[in-house]
Amino acid sequence: MHTLAQLNAGELAGITRLSLSEKLTEFPTAIFTLADSLEILDLSHNQLSTLPDEITQLHKLKIIFASHNCFETLPEALGQCKSLEMVGFKSNQIKVVPEQSLPEKLRWLILTDNQIETLPESLGERSRLQKLALAGNRLKTLPSTLHQLKNLELLRLSANQLTVCPDQLLNLPKLAWFAFAGNPFCQSDVAIKSVPTIKSASYTLKNVLGQGASGIIYQASWNASQSQFPTDIAVKVFKGEVTSDGYPQDELQACLKVGNHPNLVQSLAQVEKPDTLSLIMDLIPAHYKNLGLPPCLQSCTRDTFPVGFSLSIKQIDKIVKQMQAVFEHLHKNQVCHGDLYAHNTLVDEQANIIFGDFGAASMYHMLTAEQQHKVKKIEFRALQYFTDDLLSVCVIEDKKGEVYQQLKMLSY
Repeated sequence: MHTLAQLNAGELAGITRLSLSEKLTEFPTAIFTLADSLEILDLSHNQLSTLPDEITQLHKLKIIFASHNCFETLPEALGQCKSLEMVGFKSNQIKVVPEQSLPEKLRWLILTDNQIETLPESLGERSRLQKLALAGNRLKTLPSTLHQLKNLELLRLSANQLTVCPDQLLNLPKLAWFAFAGNPFCQSDVAIKSVPTIKSASYTLKNVLGQGASGIIYQASWNASQSQFPTDIAVKVFKGEVTSDGYPQDELQACLKVGNHPNLVQSLAQVEKPDTLSLIMDLIPAHYKNLGLPPCLQSCTRDTFPVGFSLSIKQIDKIVKQMQAVFEHLHKNQVCHGDLYAHNTLVDEQANIIFGDFGAASMYHMLTAEQQHKVKKIEFRALQYFTDDLLSVCVIEDKKGEVYQQLKMLSY
């Protein structure tokens, strides 16, 4: 994080990335002194409501983040930024997205948690678009041009007001990660009671194990001896607000609908507590580690891995076979995970996996048979990308073998 004082004093000359968070109400004009170097501008967590038209002077600007500000309109000037590829305006009060506000080179657009009811037709004309995050808005319809987004790979439409399944999106040739729960077209009246309900007084929360967009996972201990459940448990306490993937309630319902599988985090019980959603789960053994890392700004939708990380083809083959079994189990229960990635997968030294994080999951039993088939086909691409990502870290000496070639044929 930088300071306005540093910027005004000329101490940041030549930097490529600038981050300012000082409750700014106006765009600092000193930023224009960085026009010949600045590529990434992060103005998140301020009180901005406009950007100057002169922002086009930042001719090298590729990425702008302005989340958690006060914008009600996506600035039209962004559309004139010739090098701009990534626009992130999450958690503002945006109601209007002008036709001219979307830059021609747009690859990544994040408008999660705003108040948008309609989007411009020009969105479908941004042919380079790979990632589109629109969860938590008020969308009732979508532009008719979205079928043109031939390079779109990740799409978040959860927690909107869409009354009809967006069929035009189900045919997109590269779409692999798709979240659509929390819309009227996919509301379910099925009461899922796959696990018992217990009182929150039955256990005590201990240390935090992890935290994601939808909640916090704690290690927990029973307050009395249990015969119905394992001794070692974890509790996920869901946050109340909409996340980048949708509503916590939809995540919980999808998780319960899937039921249990040897390679999934096992759900044990729901918690009976007013105004709070919590789920009791099996505690994952400490020797399990994350298989991958989330996508970075450069990879956009594809997972990354630590420098020097590698897997043998035997390990990759075993991991892929387990994930294939998970995939079939999910879709047998008519649930699309929406986030089938290595970074949501835990693995041990023997290449046994545990898959989790249902934040982007969507139940689809209420769709037509044809729509269901297409949703499954979309997630199958994610499985292909998953395989391809693992093959990218295969040890060199294993790349000439038959198993590698067979898996390469299964990848995307």
